[in-house]
Amino acid sequence: MSVRHLYVHLPFCAHRCGYCDFVTATGRDHLHGAYVDALLRELAEEHDGGPVDTIFLGGGTPTYTALPELLRLLRSLPPAGELTVEANPETVTPELARELRNAGVNRVSLGAQTFQPHLLEVLERRATPPDVVRAFGRLREAGFDNLSLDLIYGIPGQTPEELAADLEQAIALGPEHISAYELEAKPGTRFTIAHGAELERQAEQMEDYFERVVATLTGAGYRWYETANFCRGGKRAEHNLAYWLGRDYLGLGVGAVSTLGHERRRNTPRLARYLQGDYDREIELLDDETRSRERVMLGLRLDEPLPVGGLRSALDTDGLARAERLGLAVDGGETLALTRRGRFLGGGVTAEILA
Repeated sequence: MSVRHLYVHLPFCAHRCGYCDFVTATGRDHLHGAYVDALLRELAEEHDGGPVDTIFLGGGTPTYTALPELLRLLRSLPPAGELTVEANPETVTPELARELRNAGVNRVSLGAQTFQPHLLEVLERRATPPDVVRAFGRLREAGFDNLSLDLIYGIPGQTPEELAADLEQAIALGPEHISAYELEAKPGTRFTIAHGAELERQAEQMEDYFERVVATLTGAGYRWYETANFCRGGKRAEHNLAYWLGRDYLGLGVGAVSTLGHERRRNTPRLARYLQGDYDREIELLDDETRSRERVMLGLRLDEPLPVGGLRSALDTDGLARAERLGLAVDGGETLALTRRGRFLGGGVTAEILA
């Protein structure tokens, strides 16, 4: 097929963080080569080999994959306008940075999460704050001019002052893009069992934290272009933008998700089965109503008006009118947008608007 956006999942990690709910694999370093073989087999089966707009290597920790195997994968991928690799700071050596650049990677998303050592321990992250700074510098030295930093707020034990310090240090590094996410820990995980009471307390602070994040980053010249994402110099995350705009995308790898027309499918999360070429895909058929609702939900996360041609059936007329009266949304006839206040309330306003 000739989809324009590829997601490639590399599940290997040195350690599984307590709050993580992605498909990951630890203690399987001997399988890196076999896994790349399986990825390339699936790519050959599912894609026509033509150029694409974006490719995103996520995980797991893509840069934990053995460097020769990671490079073999990168050099086998189709040409892409934006090729992003996620990286944990402690994995970024000068050699890795140079080799990624030489292999055609033009964007790196660096998982900083926080610059506070005790909060990194809470998150069970292995990188230290100096690791983040070193990794960022090494990527710059290798020639990367499109770097993103991931931050998390609402960490158990985090104070407003520590959040402010994290934002200040992130801005000081000067990345082109910053993603700032509210910590989400799934119920029943060892992380929520260990930190349940503090997570509840932090939940009461999330609205204030969110407003601090937006005010600080926009005040530093970043564009708040999506609910949790900020950029400067026009360097948005083009791959993620395809998701928010409702574009089709092909997911490759264990546990990877694809949305292709009216079909959403998920590969098996079982590594052994995937390595054997048995994808055991879970298939969900999406009707027009579901696609329209998703288009509205995702599109209203952006700071640009959403074209609503063909989407009106997904909107609740009365709910939209209430949102407009409250100053939360603007119905421009051909477009729909949330106001700044509406964007802070986000999902609640969108739920009101949807039929």
